[in-house]
Amino acid sequence: MDRTNCILLGAPVQDGTGRLGCDMGPSAFRAAGIGEALRSLGHGVVDRGNVAPAPLQSLSHPNPAIHALPEVVAWTQALSQAIYEAGAEGMPIVLGGDHSLAAGTLAGHARRAQESGRKLFVLWLDAHPDVHTLESTESGHLHGVPMAYALGLPGFAGVFPPLTATLDPARICMMGLRSVDPAERQVLAAMGLRVHDMRAIDEEGVAPLLRGFLDEVAAQDGLLHVSLDVDFLDPDIAPGVGTTVLGGATFREAHLIMEMLHDSGRVASLDLVELNPFLDERGRTARLMVDLAASLMGRRVLDRPTRSF
Repeated sequence: MDRTNCILLGAPVQDGTGRLGCDMGPSAFRAAGIGEALRSLGHGVVDRGNVAPAPLQSLSHPNPAIHALPEVVAWTQALSQAIYEAGAEGMPIVLGGDHSLAAGTLAGHARRAQESGRKLFVLWLDAHPDVHTLESTESGHLHGVPMAYALGLPGFAGVFPPLTATLDPARICMMGLRSVDPAERQVLAAMGLRVHDMRAIDEEGVAPLLRGFLDEVAAQDGLLHVSLDVDFLDPDIAPGVGTTVLGGATFREAHLIMEMLHDSGRVASLDLVELNPFLDERGRTARLMVDLAASLMGRRVLDRPTRSF
């Protein structure tokens, strides 16, 4: 896989959340200069435009709280195929869009990894684990279910597209969690998912926590998918998100993570999700997310320009 060939795919999904605005995320990332930032680092960039959802199906579920089930399933189907195809050509970078899009991206990456005989690892940078099932979700907002679906948890069959390959819970690392519902706690414990919440980060620092995971990826010659949710970051530095949770990662912690990921040489794909430009402050969050993506792709701390105000 050519990791210098970046394939940008817009995913204007807002059906998984209860607030409007995430559908503008892909445009905001482009306006914030993500293509130019990657090209300046020597990468090839192909912008494929926005993915279109598959045709809607007539779907329902006994859980009356669920919202927009046909729409999220349609996005899952389309994104899974788009990611699977793009993974054969380079490094897919998905510009979101709410985190329900990860149901499709994780499915597509898992299929590609299985066919290539590689092991897929996932670094989930998020305030939430998103391991609700269709039965357990109380809000009904389906940006809370993508990880459960990709892990193959019960209840999705016959509703969501069938999975060619499921994720291995032993190859998932969640960092930054600080808002976990009781039903999700049960899933995390039952599956033994590796979780480094904000307390662990405060006590131990991001570097040793991430280094152990990256060592495992390297030891198994794995492919690493990174899913970066805006709410992983503290809302003081990233206000453009509809699910703000105080106490998130700082600017320095986030950039250190990205630089370590670049140093590992293992990142094969990236999701940038939950950007809501309607809630942002003059593009501040979009620019920060682009800056983080650039760090993941090779920009160093010494490369940062001095800003005069």
